[in-house]
Amino acid sequence: MENSSWIMGIVTTPFVGGLLLGLFFCAFIYVRGILRCRELTREINRLKGHLHTKMEIDSEENERRKQETTALKQERDNLRITVQSLNQTPGRKEIRQYYIYQTALDIMFEKAPGFAPAWQVTIKEAERLFEKSEQGVVPLLKRLMPTSANRQVEEYEKISRISHDAAA
Repeated sequence: MENSSWIMGIVTTPFVGGLLLGLFFCAFIYVRGILRCRELTREINRLKGHLHTKMEIDSEENERRKQETTALKQERDNLRITVQSLNQTPGRKEIRQYYIYQTALDIMFEKAPGFAPAWQVTIKEAERLFEKSEQGVVPLLKRLMPTSANRQVEEYEKISRISHDAAA
């Protein structure tokens, strides 16, 4: 009994009582911290799952947009090439130039009263020169043997100069 009274004597002292009370609060706070840590770990894992899901969705969307952008760039380049080739087809520039000249002629007919008769005479003379340059053996050979467009233009200009010089 003496042992138990000695232990009871120590336990009943205010220092040991305060120490035991402090240890009890420390244990309580420690257990509470462990529970809170588990709760936060579960919350972090849940948020990681949400983040992973969101990143998968975003990466799929970004990949889809990237493919769409690539397809649109390819289509744009194809259209640009098509437009360039259509603008450079033979005859486009000549047709455009023809419309410009026709508009200029219409304006001249309206503004200059003496222009029309002089123009008609000039057109008839140019038609005669052109018909002369198309008659004969050389133009026939030119029509039978295809050449490049630039070469044809050079030959036509050469024949026109020859015919024009012959007429003058």
